[in-house]
Order: sequence, then structure tokens, then C-alpha cells
Amino acid sequence: MIQAFGLTSNPRKDLPPAVDDVSFEACAGHVTALLGTPGSGRTTVLRLMLELQQGRGFTYFRGRPLHRIAHPSREVGVLLGDVPGHPARSVRGHLRMLCAAAGVPVRRADEVLETVGLVSLRDERLGTLSRGMDRRLGLACALLADPHTLVLDDPADDLSAREARWLHSTLRAHAAQGGTVLLTMSAPKDAARNADRVVTLERGRIVADQDVTEFARTRLRPRVAVRSPYAPRLAALLAKEARTARRSVEIVREGGNRLCVYGSTCADVGETAFRHGILVHQLADETGDMGPGAGAYPAAEPDDADASGRPLVHLADDTTGKPGTAPRDITGQPVTPPHHTAEADGSRETAAQDLSGQVGSASGADPAPRPRAADTRGLALTPLPPPISVRSAPSPLRPLRYEIRRATGIGTGFLTAAAVLVVSAVTAVLLARVGHTPQARLLAAWPRELPLPPAALGAGLLGALAFGDEFRHPALAADRGTVPRRLGLLTAKLVVAAATALMLAFLTVGCDAEVLYLVYGRELAQVPADWPSLSASWLGLLVGCAWAGVLAAGIFRSTTAGLAAVLAVPVVVVPLVQKALAGSSVRTAAGFPMRLRETLWLQWPFGGERYLTVVARVLVQPVGGALTLSLAALLCAYVLTTLRSRVR
Repeated sequence: MIQAFGLTSNPRKDLPPAVDDVSFEACAGHVTALLGTPGSGRTTVLRLMLELQQGRGFTYFRGRPLHRIAHPSREVGVLLGDVPGHPARSVRGHLRMLCAAAGVPVRRADEVLETVGLVSLRDERLGTLSRGMDRRLGLACALLADPHTLVLDDPADDLSAREARWLHSTLRAHAAQGGTVLLTMSAPKDAARNADRVVTLERGRIVADQDVTEFARTRLRPRVAVRSPYAPRLAALLAKEARTARRSVEIVREGGNRLCVYGSTCADVGETAFRHGILVHQLADETGDMGPGAGAYPAAEPDDADASGRPLVHLADDTTGKPGTAPRDITGQPVTPPHHTAEADGSRETAAQDLSGQVGSASGADPAPRPRAADTRGLALTPLPPPISVRSAPSPLRPLRYEIRRATGIGTGFLTAAAVLVVSAVTAVLLARVGHTPQARLLAAWPRELPLPPAALGAGLLGALAFGDEFRHPALAADRGTVPRRLGLLTAKLVVAAATALMLAFLTVGCDAEVLYLVYGRELAQVPADWPSLSASWLGLLVGCAWAGVLAAGIFRSTTAGLAAVLAVPVVVVPLVQKALAGSSVRTAAGFPMRLRETLWLQWPFGGERYLTVVARVLVQPVGGALTLSLAALLCAYVLTTLRSRVR
């Protein structure tokens, strides 16, 4: 069950808020529709409910606000707009990545793919999916963690009639199993056909909160759809008989041989056609939008009368543009009838059959209620994936699995690493040809003219992509924001970035040494004598650059900003540290490793004091100190921004 109280968006400058004091309930086992035209505030209401937008008011999902739910994706399945995800990622890979984030078994991805009918497209890329397939994938993402509540923003937008029927059948099946479904709609007829309760929004306020039966009675009106090759003659006869019987009838001509008759019944129209020998191809009850002025009244007002008191019969010919009263929607805007085609007539006929048992008929009888969760009345519901028992994985393990699948699901990281290895090898060969380059810098392919070697820049770029891709192609929108600012996710990204940087460091030195051996012989490929300290410095440099990229991209929400922070360390921070250390009032750190050993008063096993000494020497270097200082500052900034977002 969803309970929304006083949802109000923050106003912008002198403009009124897009949503003002919206309160409603969506019960379990029912499909609730937020109905309104574009600009009425439907999407803003959903974003306020999901805490994706700042404002006033609060929303309870089964008695708890979203920020108090430990795993929001297991309680609420969300579909807002297109499926968020990297366009180069495969459909199955995207779902498996979300399985790791939600802590559900990976087999769940195949189950929801089978439910939404995307098994044959599981290896397709997200960027190649059509609109209908994208909607199916979005619903699969929403159903992945077996949530109790589904929140969807206009899920049937731009879908064909067949795709829309399948979608609403799936949502009805979820409600039939006791779940809660809340979705936005713009067509009143679709809301009457597919929802159990309709909440109507207009200019950010609720104008009606009705059961579908009451909604159909007060905001929709029945009509008779007639298709005949003699439509003009039939329209004239119906108008003549209505004037004679002093009945208020409205006749709208749509697309050649189709008529819509308001205020009459199939029996009356059929008898008129039979008496005058008029051939009829279609005769069915339908439900049309209300006419002007009906939005604020419980029922449509009677038509005008002339000076003699006789009711006027309104004739509207939409094909010729003659004046008349055309059907309008709930806001009073005229509705453009579709062109007359066989497919359109067939879809309208099907719609009439669907509506005949849901929103009443043209004879004025009360509309029948929508089937509830316990009364499906024989509807063919789409089978849902089997329920799952979600087991919480250890806290560091779940985000770590997610990050590994995120990093390996696309080829960006592999291509970046390959480019780094090629550039490093070419740079090492050129430096060896020029000469005057120390052996350590030669193996690292680090010219003195560059602030960082190619491997360090590559590690920083890979680290920046860890958060940059999250903001550019968000995949965790259901978890309280575009990218959840949680320390568990940050730790996973730091661990994966460090492992990637270590692999890149070993591969770079190995490739450079092998290329130098092939080109120039064994002399330039020899290992330096002080290789332990050099290795520690090299590994620390790449890991530090990767971590700086991760933290900066997470703070500034951009891959470019993350890479810029990595470059700022040798260009800006290192000169400042060197200037500070060169001052006369600053004491040197000479003898720090020996004093550290004396302070600890113990011997490390397996010669661990040697590694500790190497680490200490790295930290007292200008580059190591600057990088450590930068990482500390970025980490503090990330923690402060995280706490600030949680306080809000």
C-alpha cells in the first residue's frame, strides 16, 4: 500500500510549484492510475514519492518511508522513462548486474527475461532495442527483485495496441497476486479500461480521486459507433428522429463512413437503419471522452435548446471542418479522431468489446466494476516469474559483485587498458632510442617532460569511469537517487579500481620490458637493483591515481572531473608540497624508518619491517605525500557530501 501526504515540489523563482499538496492512497491488490495531461505534474509526483526530487510531504510504502527501507529495490520496482543503462551493455548482462546490486540470484535474470518475452534478445545491446522492447526490459528491471510495489511513469507511451495490452495484463497479474501498482496515464479511456482507481491531476492538484466505476460515470460518457457506406444519410435520419422525439443527441462524423452517436443506444440506431433500409457494417457501444465543461460536474450537462424549447442536435463533421461539437478530453481540449482504416475500426471494435463489461454501455446503465485481485473474471493474465526468497549477502560482497559485473560488462575498460599498453610500449622504445633515461623510468615509460606516465593516466581514467558511467548511464535509479552514495558501494569501487590498477601496473612493466628486450636486447630489460622500493612506488602511484579518479568523479559527478583531479596532483599539489618541504622552518623526515622501527619495539614476521620501511620511504617523497594528501581531501569531501545528501 502507498500513502502519499501533502506532496509539494519546491517552486522555481516566482513560478508556482509544479505539484501542490497532493495526497492519495494506492491500495494493495489494485491498479491505481495518476491521470493527467502533459504538464499536470504526474512525473513530479512520482519523483517526490521516490525521493528523487526535493520538496515537502512524505510517502509511506507499506508504512515506511523509502529512506527507512534497507533495500528499496526489493520493496519498490520503478520505471521512469527509458531503461537507464549503458547502451553497449547486453540485455542479460544488464539484468545480471542489477541482480548483484539487489542481492538476488543471477538465475532471476533469465526468469524475468522469459516473463517479458526477451529471451531471444538477451544478447542484444541496450542501444539497439526498439521502444516496445525497451518497455519490456524496463518492466523486467522493475520485477527483478520481486518487489511488492510497482511505480511506472506512462509505461504504455508510444506502444502499439498489442504491446499496451500485454503490459497492462502483466500489471494486472501483479496486482492479482496482492501487489500494489501505481502508474501514470494521459488517456481517460485507458485509465477506465485498465485501472481500479483513478486519481486525476490538473495543474499540480488533485481534482478527483475516484473508483473506476465512478470515474467512468462522471468523466466518460457512452456512445454508439456506427460504420455504414451511407453514413451521411443515416446521420440526417438520426438527427431528424431526435428532433421529432425531442431527445438530445450529438452525432460526430469520423473519417468517411463512421459515425459516433452520443445520447442514443444501439437499439435505436439499429432500428432507424433497418426501417430505412440502410446497410450497417458496424454497430457497437463505446466509451468516449466527455464534452466541454464536464470536468467539474458529476455528469454531462444537457444540450442547449432553441427559442421554442426544442433540444438542439449537434452535428460535427471532422472531415469537412464544419462547425459542431467534437468530443473533448477531461481538460476541454478537442480530441482529433483517427483516420478511417480497417485496422483502426478493428481496434475500436475490440476496445468496445473490452469496455462493454467495465464502464457501462450507451443505454445509460451503471457501468460494471473492474475485476479486482480476488475476481479476475476470466481475464488472461500474463504469468509472472516465481517469487524468490531474497537472502541478504554480506555487506561488502553484494556491491563488489555489482561493481565487477559493471566494469566487465562493457569493453571500455579493456580498450582503455589495451591503449595504455600500446602507448607505454611505444613510449619506452622511443625513450630508449633517445637515451639519457634512467632504467626505472624507461620500464615505466615515464618521460621527464610528462607529469604522469601513460599507465598512471590510464589507471586514473578507469577509476573515473567507475563513477562517471554511473552518472552518465544510471542503472540504480530505484535506490534513492541516480547513484546511491553509500560507503559500501564506494568501497567496492575502490577495491575494483585498485585491483585494476595493480594488474595494469604489472602488465605495463612486463610489456615494456619485453618490447625493449625484443628491440634492443637484454641490456635495457634488466631489473634495477632497488626494485622493491621502486615497485612499491610504482604500484602506489597507479593505485593512488585510480582512487583519486574514483573519488573525484563521485564528488563532481563527471568522468572528466575525475581525470582532471588526477592530473592536478603532479601539476598543482606536488609543487606546493615541494615548496613547503623546502622551507627553512620545516623539519626533514630523515631517519623516519629507523625511528618507526624503534617505536614499534617488535620484529615483523617474514621480514615485514622491510616492506614497512619501503612504504614509509614512498610516503615521505613529494609525489607520494601529495597523492596521499589529495586522497585524504577527496575522501573527506565524499563523506561530507554523502552525509549532506542523507540529512536532506
